Amino acid sequence: MNAYTGDGDEPVDDGGPRRGGLTTGEVARRLGVAPTTVRTWDRRYGLGPDAHVDGRHRRWTAADLARLERMCALTATGLPPAEAARLARSEERPTAAGARNTDAARRAPTGRRSRAGSGLQLGDVRQECRGIARAALRLDAAALDELLLAAIAEHGLVAAWTEVIVPTLQAVGRKWETSGEKYVEVEHFLSWHVSGALRRAAPPAVEDRPGSTTVLACVPGENHTLPLEVLSAALTERGVPVRMFGGALPVESLVAAVRRTGPAAVGLWSQSRTTASRPLAQHVAAMEWGVRGARRRPVVLTLGPGWAGQAVAGLARPSGLAEAVAALEPSVYP
Repeated sequence: MNAYTGDGDEPVDDGGPRRGGLTTGEVARRLGVAPTTVRTWDRRYGLGPDAHVDGRHRRWTAADLARLERMCALTATGLPPAEAARLARSEERPTAAGARNTDAARRAPTGRRSRAGSGLQLGDVRQECRGIARAALRLDAAALDELLLAAIAEHGLVAAWTEVIVPTLQAVGRKWETSGEKYVEVEHFLSWHVSGALRRAAPPAVEDRPGSTTVLACVPGENHTLPLEVLSAALTERGVPVRMFGGALPVESLVAAVRRTGPAAVGLWSQSRTTASRPLAQHVAAMEWGVRGARRRPVVLTLGPGWAGQAVAGLARPSGLAEAVAALEPSVYP
């Protein structure tokens, strides 16, 4: 698992609204915001469509969409929504306080090949990635939750994580690493909401069955829990009992947890080579329990990029989330 660091039908995306215009739901999906956000911008800041179809139905034209894309680009720079809306409706220059951010936003490209008005290099990714990135950069909690849950519902936990969430997290991480520690708050904000979406999307915890539990924990010194959170959710979805212990579990606590649960499998996550411990993995793999003559040992999986170059003989190191799920299910259902 090396990186596991509306209304109307979606139209064919040809770079602009269809004849007759887009519905509010379609506009929201293109922008990566909640439909309620689009309506709020209309009601509060006058950014609604210039015309209605048949005098009733709201339809957004290319010009309307361009104005909203500009609003997204401006708010992504940190400009207050009211000031961003004023600029989106006009060609006026911003106040001195917002000039630097707004000038950068003016240069940001828009449309289908947009980089979310942020400079994020997303590359060839699913359209949902762009919407989630925009919402994260605006620190728009409601839109971010809605988009994350929609991606999980549409693609399933494993595909949503691998194809939507991870590319977005990686793009945000690259952004702050190359921006002099800017955008750290965006990464924390996005990670927090991903964690919440995983919890809400996961089914209720599965009851223990003797000898069938999977223990998941980060090794000591490791606090990157998201990959284990999605693995826990995916296993629970498949009826596997899981005990999740989260970040930086001390050695003595990990050993105690394994002895108390007698698990079928243990997954140890390490994000960095500085936290991966071959002796710890070997120790857990050698633990035994049960009556004499029928003693058992757990299947131990070394998970995450930290184990690269730290291979432990006899222990599996799955390359991704789907591979980890596939490796753990047989240990529970031999």
